[in-house]
Amino acid sequence: MYKYFILALIAFGLFGCATITQGTNDALYITSNPEGASVITSNGYSCAETPCAIQIPKKDGFTVTLDKKGCKPKTVNVVTKMSTSGGAAMAGNVILGGIIGAGVDAATGASKELVPNPLEVNLEC
Repeated sequence: MYKYFILALIAFGLFGCATITQGTNDALYITSNPEGASVITSNGYSCAETPCAIQIPKKDGFTVTLDKKGCKPKTVNVVTKMSTSGGAAMAGNVILGGIIGAGVDAATGASKELVPNPLEVNLEC
């Protein structure tokens, strides 16, 4: 009986882990006015023209630069912050003694979200 209790506790603890429930990447949705701007990020991701979505790691903040012929290039900061569900998963890790899981979530950015998302940029043309 004790063995089943331990297995249930471990399984429950895994479901609270943000790395498992949320993943380490997020889709950043980018739109511009006017549409058709090229996008490049400071961490090496890009898309040919807006509107677009890019799968980006949530670990650290970065900048997004949009450029369109006839318009001024514009650079915008994207930051990471603790997401509501990520905070709950981290708390679950700590409460259930999953210090390793909490460390993994913090190191990979799984408990964070990208802000702003969607990213809506008005270009000066």
